[in-house]
Amino acid sequence: MNEKNLLRLLLHYAKEDMYPFHMPGHKRNTALLGETLPYALDITEIDGFDNLHAPQGVLQRLNEQLARLWGSEESFALVNGSTCGILAGVASCVSPGETVLVARNCHRSVYHAIELTGARPVYLVPPVDTGSGIAGSITPEQVRCALQAHPNARLVVVTSPTYDGVISDMAGIVRTAHEAGVPVLTDEAHGAHLVFTEQAERSAVRAGADIVIHSLHKTLPALTQCAAAHLCGTRVDPVRFQQALSMFETSSPSYVLLASIAQCADFLEAQGAAAFAAYRARLSDFSERCRALERLRVLGKGADKLENHPAFFAFDPGKLPVVTAHTTLDGQALLEHLREDFAIEGEMAAISYALLMTSVCDTEAGFTRLLEALFAIDREAKFCEKPPVFSMSALPERRCSPAEAAKRSGRLCPLQEAAGKMSLEYVFCYPPGSPLLVPGEIVNQDMVSHILKAQAHGLSVLSSRGALPLLRVCD
Repeated sequence: MNEKNLLRLLLHYAKEDMYPFHMPGHKRNTALLGETLPYALDITEIDGFDNLHAPQGVLQRLNEQLARLWGSEESFALVNGSTCGILAGVASCVSPGETVLVARNCHRSVYHAIELTGARPVYLVPPVDTGSGIAGSITPEQVRCALQAHPNARLVVVTSPTYDGVISDMAGIVRTAHEAGVPVLTDEAHGAHLVFTEQAERSAVRAGADIVIHSLHKTLPALTQCAAAHLCGTRVDPVRFQQALSMFETSSPSYVLLASIAQCADFLEAQGAAAFAAYRARLSDFSERCRALERLRVLGKGADKLENHPAFFAFDPGKLPVVTAHTTLDGQALLEHLREDFAIEGEMAAISYALLMTSVCDTEAGFTRLLEALFAIDREAKFCEKPPVFSMSALPERRCSPAEAAKRSGRLCPLQEAAGKMSLEYVFCYPPGSPLLVPGEIVNQDMVSHILKAQAHGLSVLSSRGALPLLRVCD
């Protein structure tokens, strides 16, 4: 029981003749249930295995290892994904009625945190890359202007990198916010890997953001739901953060997931440098070979340079948005070709591009298969003029905060008849989960048209209830 590696500790315990008169109910009975699932490793907080919400042993060592790896002052292993860390982060910084500056393209979990805390959001609207429709970077100047207009703001929330891979100038944003005495929470769910790459200086932890949330499972070798939270500086009370985390994270953490976080951390310490060097070489080779594509375009790869996209401060080279805007294909059609003809499953479809995600675990054979597929589709694709890309030039009118809207009674209304009414639901394309409409906002005809267009292109558009075309509204 002196073993410091959590997975080896679990494996050792599984071999002991210890009978479990405790949870979970499967009782590690692999004779009855089989060994397809890791029943033997799935335990509760028994003697010798520490407590996630009051760690002093093996889990405290894991938190310390995470802090060393990312360079934070304090880190926390999370088993409820980034969502619980974001909820806890917002709740530890703001109180009901206080103002939060928030990037409009943040994940819906940020909006849920704002609603739960009763905070009042002021939105930072990113510019849009006109060639692809991808939302661009939030700038320090946007934050500076917003803080001048709202000097009582208590928190700035920015997503960097975004789901699509767009990175904001976090060092500039943090410096601007800190000059006004305001902490910064960075949803870096898609950037846990950055600190191990040539983009390390773009990491929000390196930039000094006060709270940084990572989804380890998104871009690193960890099981789904594995995440981490990091605190930097002294602007956020760690006790308040931990108290909030204990409310939003399960009190029955999965030791299978905790072991996966530990294995991910061990991998990064032992093999990270070599693995990321090889990954960088594979991405570089992929980019060079993309130069020969004629109709499809992989953003940031081949002949496509960052200078062509003034809306972007920087871009994660591991994300591959394949732009279809110069072809008759839309993003959904491209994903269907990849899936049905080449056995490649992509991440997400948008109207004018499809997103493919890579990681340090992708193989040279995988990149070769993708290149062969893209060139085959490129040869068959028909050229057409670039279609117009939707850009939200103005936010919907807001009548009340999300928390106030949650208290309103309403009715279900067909989407086509919702213009002029106040939405009582979130509406978002999923993935990625960034709201098009937020409760308390007035539905306008442009929004209805965009939602219908997105559905016509095969995108999954959901409401808080999970289904359209009916939307809960009030008059």
